[in-house]
This record gives sequence, C-alpha cells and structure tokens, in this order.
Amino acid sequence: MVTHTIRGGDGVSIHVDERGSGRPVLFVHGLSQSAMCWRKQFESTLVEDHRLVAMDCRGHGESEKPRDAYGDSDLWADDVRAVIETLDLTDVVLVGWSYGGLVVLDYVEAYGADRLAGLGLVSAIAAIGTEAATDLLGPAYLDLLPGFVSTDAEESVETMRAFVDLCVHDDLSPADRYYMLGYNVVVPPYVRAGLRDRTVTHEAELEGLDVPVLVIHGAEDAVVDPEAARRHAGLVDDADLSVYPETGHSPFWERPDRFNRELRAFVREC
Repeated sequence: MVTHTIRGGDGVSIHVDERGSGRPVLFVHGLSQSAMCWRKQFESTLVEDHRLVAMDCRGHGESEKPRDAYGDSDLWADDVRAVIETLDLTDVVLVGWSYGGLVVLDYVEAYGADRLAGLGLVSAIAAIGTEAATDLLGPAYLDLLPGFVSTDAEESVETMRAFVDLCVHDDLSPADRYYMLGYNVVVPPYVRAGLRDRTVTHEAELEGLDVPVLVIHGAEDAVVDPEAARRHAGLVDDADLSVYPETGHSPFWERPDRFNRELRAFVREC
C-alpha cells in the first residue's frame, strides 16, 4: 500500500491510499466512512491488473477536518480533481458509493468527464436537500439523522453503531462491526451536519454523461431506496444496472466476489 497526502480545494489535505497497477479506479466513499471501507477490493486480485486509489473525503478518515467547508460543490470537485491530477490518473474509472455518488457528480459538474473512462454509482445518491431526494432515503436512516449531528458522545456512538448495522442486510461479525465503527466515529458531528445540510441536484449531469456508467445497488438497501438506482440508470444513455438480491447498502462489502467481478468487467469494457 502506498499513501499520499494531496492538497484539495482551499488547500485542505486529502489522504489517499493506492495499491496495484494498470487502468486506474478511484473510489469515493460515503457519509461518515473512509477509504478503509474498500478493503475487500484492495485485498483482492483486482490489484493485479488495476491501479486502485481510494481517498478519505474531506472531514473523514485521515483527511483534514476543517469547519464550514462542506457546503460548496466546487470544493468537493476540487478534491477529486486534485487526486486525479496529482496522481496522473488517465482514463480513470470513478466510483462513488452512497454520498460519494454526489461527490463524483460534483466533479463531473465542475470539470466534465474528459479524463474519465467510466463512472460507477454504488448505492448512490445524485441529489440531497430536496423533497424528491429525501423520499429516496430509508425511514430507519432518516430516524438516525438527529444522532448524526449530536455532540453527546454516548448518543453519537450509539447512532453510529446503528448506522453501521443499517449499512448491511445480514449481521456483521463483531470484528467487522467494530472495524467499521472505528472509522465512522472519528468523523466529527459538524462534518456530518455540513454534508447533510447541502441542497444539490445532479440529474442534469447524469443525463449529459457521455461515458459508460455502471449502477450497482442492493435490493434490501435500508439507506437509499433501490428506486434511486433505477432512476439513475434511466437518465443515462449508456448505463448498466445491477441489483444484488439479499444485499443492503454495501454491495462491495457484502458481495465482494460479484462486485469485484462486475467492476473488473466494466473497467475492461471502458
């Protein structure tokens, strides 16, 4: 594993992990997560013929956590652009999970898709802050939102514990639960509040995409309704939709063999 510290929008330091060689794939995680969530990709045979790159989004993991730095789409776009340019990721496949879907589309809105070979949307959202966007979020997830921004340590940890469990369909092992809980709890409540309080819609960016798109979603996702995946795929001319049965919000973790196989095939086709 190689690690980098890259200066993103407004000079915020972005931590990046990299492993493997070949066609680059840049992974962007979701709300309150980290690059560590892609462990089952980084420890797979994907690294034999792909250059896997995963960033800790601003406010997350080992990246810098400034205040009042999460409402501007251009900053998110600049973070992704900085990683692509600094690491010279040519013809990169950009993969966004959950809130990461919003981030990768922030990038497309600001910079277009010229440097992209393809785009992956995994259990992703493409809008936030509107009634239509909220309608695509699961009720159990919405019930957790007050705890996401709580500054009471006990309430915050219990909320993150419930969120980690909500991100999968089957029960996690204790080791996996606490692995995930660890990188969730290091995200400050003000960061989660900043992400939650945005109002952004990227359906126009989806409609305008001229690169292949792979949409993956779990049929039992309790965080983002699978209808979101069908809607996203319907907006793109060149989109493949893959729905995983008996799978929740984290297909890459819950069904890594299928996910890695489909990602490999998608990158090859791109």
